[in-house]
Amino acid sequence: MRSRVLTHLLTWTFCLLIFSSAIAQETAKRQLIVPLAEGGFVAFKSETSWIDIKKASPDVQRVPAALASQALAGGNQVIHRVLANTAGRYIFGYDLWVVPNAASKQFKIVVGPIDPQFESQLRAGKPDEGVPPQIEIISTFPKSTEQQTLDDGDAFSLDLLVNQKTGVKIVDVVKVTFDRSHLWDVNPKTLPRDFTLDAVELAVKDYRLLVNGEVVSVGRSTNGCAGALLWFYVSDRGRFIFSLEPRKGYEFQKVGIIADNRIEFTVDGNHYEWLSSSPIVPQGGTWNLWVLSDPKYTPLFGSDPVPAKKKGVFEKLDDLVTVTQNSRGKINPQKTLATPATVQTPPVIERPRVMIGGADKIENLWPKNP
Repeated sequence: MRSRVLTHLLTWTFCLLIFSSAIAQETAKRQLIVPLAEGGFVAFKSETSWIDIKKASPDVQRVPAALASQALAGGNQVIHRVLANTAGRYIFGYDLWVVPNAASKQFKIVVGPIDPQFESQLRAGKPDEGVPPQIEIISTFPKSTEQQTLDDGDAFSLDLLVNQKTGVKIVDVVKVTFDRSHLWDVNPKTLPRDFTLDAVELAVKDYRLLVNGEVVSVGRSTNGCAGALLWFYVSDRGRFIFSLEPRKGYEFQKVGIIADNRIEFTVDGNHYEWLSSSPIVPQGGTWNLWVLSDPKYTPLFGSDPVPAKKKGVFEKLDDLVTVTQNSRGKINPQKTLATPATVQTPPVIERPRVMIGGADKIENLWPKNP
């Protein structure tokens, strides 16, 4: 994909006093996306830049942008593009004629003046909604460009407004594509997709994990884990993966339930309860749960015991002094040493190591059976 600049096709400069000096040199965070009836998408994003970067004013650089923009689909494969100031008055507009060709993965583009009839509609306002008519005309390009052909993913820029006093200009960046995910700042989760159970996100927060009624791990973090699948690992017992549906090619068994904030199941005669501080399924309720036992799973941190710490020089000296003092006590027949009572040290109970996690796809957790 490549970026084309059509600015040289539109060499006209608009020095508008209404163009506020309070324009920042930063990219607008929000893009406007217009789907085309014949397939494909057009995205608009306004940016501000300096006419001459060497003369950039630091004062202007700190002020937020003061223009709002719209992109409205019209008839005859035309998109109306308009900019308005903070008072809601339209100050600039143009039309973009776009014809996609899905077979060649190309777009025909023409940039032209705003349609006079559409401009009249904008300036008429909406008296019923309290929007008064607009007396000022809407500035636009004086003539249309020649037809250009762009490839899928191409972008071009247009100089729209220039403030000679502040040295700042507004530039429109327009991008065309047949794949919406190729547009700027697109979160994959916002793209349209078919609904499946993988779209339901399970989540465990601030948890407690019990095995046969005994608490083996407590997680105080409210972040917890989330995903279409959840899992936890307990040393000497392996990993358990949870799904709301069976997965073809994987040995899930319907042996568990989700009851509001609790996952409960029994495997190999051991009963497990995984408690969350909030409902695990967003809408709550009780649901059958598919469980995949992975007893051979080994986490990255390993399960080997921590090696014994070697004694340092000072610890060895302390041991030597202790032995010497005890020897002196034994060779003094006139001194009776009290035999200290035997103190029973309670056994140290080592909790099993526990890990938890989530994933959007089972392939990220388990290799598929051939």
